Amino acid sequence: MTTPEIMLLPPSAADDAELVTTLTDLTNAVYAKAEKGLWIGDTDRTDPAEVAGFVRAGEIAVARLDGAVAGSVRIQRLAADLGEFGMLVAAPAVRGTGVGRELVRFAEEHSRAAGCTRMQLELLVPREWTHPSKEFLAGWYGRLGYRVVETATIESAYPNLAPQLATPCDFLVYHRDLAG
Repeated sequence: MTTPEIMLLPPSAADDAELVTTLTDLTNAVYAKAEKGLWIGDTDRTDPAEVAGFVRAGEIAVARLDGAVAGSVRIQRLAADLGEFGMLVAAPAVRGTGVGRELVRFAEEHSRAAGCTRMQLELLVPREWTHPSKEFLAGWYGRLGYRVVETATIESAYPNLAPQLATPCDFLVYHRDLAG
């Protein structure tokens, strides 16, 4: 695979409706498959207004292959020493080629350069059954050096989302030390 070109979008990119729609559609398509059975009905992960807000805040990095969007990730700072990545997606056509790994690496390097010594991610998992996509992601994050540091209920972490779930779920909070 050719290494993707990854860049943090400038805040002005929030005004690029076509790009925002592309990122929104990609995120919703990936999450629809990865979270199938967890939500009531067709629940989108995000919408253009939310994505534009993240771009305007300087929190969205995009991976491109030959100029085309191949994936994206949201990067934010939670505390002086703690960064977080979320909404990590790779286009289905490039899944398994390293785009996701490169986006995580970019997020970690960006957070490390900002003074963070730890990185966090959250993984929504069903409480009473095993979801194949979530099991894959848990193993993948483990291979990248992430370890579960907390299990939170969705009701306590995101009470507004709990009524939209089709099955009881928890959030696994993962951390990785960026110093080593």
